[in-house]
Amino acid sequence: MSRYETYKPSGIDWIGAIPQQWRIKRLKDLVNPKITDGPHETPELVDDEDSIPFISAEAITENGINYEARGGNISVEQDKIYSLKCKPKRNDIFIVKSGSTTGRIGYVDTDLNFNIWSPLALVRSNSKTSSRFLFHFLSSDCIQRQIQNSWSFGTQPNIGMGVIERLRLALPEYDEQLTIANYLDDQTQEIDRLIANKKAQAEKLKELRQIEINNAVTKGLNRDLWDLPDDHDEIPDKNQGNRSIKKIKVKDSGIEWLGKIPKHWEVKRLKNVANQISEKSSEILDDDFLIALENIESHTGKFIETSSEYENNGIKFKRDNLLYNKLRPYLNKVFLADKDGICVGDIIVIDCTQKLYPAFLQFRMLSDSFCSIIMSSVYGAKMPRTSWQYISSLKIAYPSYEEQVQIVEHLNKRTMAIEGLIQNNNQQIEKLQELRKIKIYEAVTGKVKVSEL
Repeated sequence: MSRYETYKPSGIDWIGAIPQQWRIKRLKDLVNPKITDGPHETPELVDDEDSIPFISAEAITENGINYEARGGNISVEQDKIYSLKCKPKRNDIFIVKSGSTTGRIGYVDTDLNFNIWSPLALVRSNSKTSSRFLFHFLSSDCIQRQIQNSWSFGTQPNIGMGVIERLRLALPEYDEQLTIANYLDDQTQEIDRLIANKKAQAEKLKELRQIEINNAVTKGLNRDLWDLPDDHDEIPDKNQGNRSIKKIKVKDSGIEWLGKIPKHWEVKRLKNVANQISEKSSEILDDDFLIALENIESHTGKFIETSSEYENNGIKFKRDNLLYNKLRPYLNKVFLADKDGICVGDIIVIDCTQKLYPAFLQFRMLSDSFCSIIMSSVYGAKMPRTSWQYISSLKIAYPSYEEQVQIVEHLNKRTMAIEGLIQNNNQQIEKLQELRKIKIYEAVTGKVKVSEL
């Protein structure tokens, strides 16, 4: 792709040099009517057939506007009052003014009748400005950096209407805006499709990881040997020089959701093979190994390094103890300690008896089936949590210690391989996202010249 013949300084660090014939404009000079936001008063929500959908910042996602993510519905009468200030329509642009997604941009691509609340600013391009070009420019890094440079901080990040109005953009003539917008629509849609495919692949790999874990910790490694015909007691093992493998006999586990298990496995309540450790630390020293919930990665149990400091005393744990997250257990955080330390926050410390291999129990507790059982027992709507009293009452099926070790070794290899594929996928997604940013930035600032083709 070619460049323009001559460039000039834009006077804006984030934009850099622009083509000679382009102009720098403030956002407020490119809109009609002037930029406004939704009403600031809390709406009175209703639920009837004629009510109007009402959305806020939560509806503006990385993948567009989710019109189903409503803050509720408002009456027709209230919508008329709100519409005196602003009324969204197709081709409008939203800018999130406050909250964790401050600066996020949304584009209205529907004729749906709806209204918005104050965290959203409504931008409507004038007749000399392409709404799609404006959308891509507002989504670009050069605008996002201007926004972040102007953040105010109270309880959360926010930007004022004055900041939005003073955002500066580089602008070519209208026909060239359309050419650039069409090019970026095509390029971003293709990249977004590739990203969506990569994310779908990553989700399938995560599902495969869970299937591997669930099967191994509830059925063992030789599930295929359960289904031999009754007149076959063994089959040749091709991996062991055709040496015969005996058929595995099964029994009912006595656990409703689990069903059958290998006959040689035992079934015990967790409290019979593991204990809770509640020894409190007297103080926290600088060289203590500290673990909080934020240090445990969901679904994998890996340690995450953070810079947080903890002043309150916690619970002591030993090497090979399990640290289980009892707050919001759907986050599925279970850490296997590789050294002694102190945990702080809503964590249960579990010590396995000699019958239970700690790493086997970790995989068992990380499995979706275990997480589902725990979630059926939580209490507290805003801060759901579970208790050791409930967890310890659950029945667990397990083989001999030696077989538990074999299962863990198998799962370590399998999950490591799957996580490698997931990581590779995530790296490709990051590269595609970076490519998307580069293409938008280069096109809307004139670093490359976009042809009509």
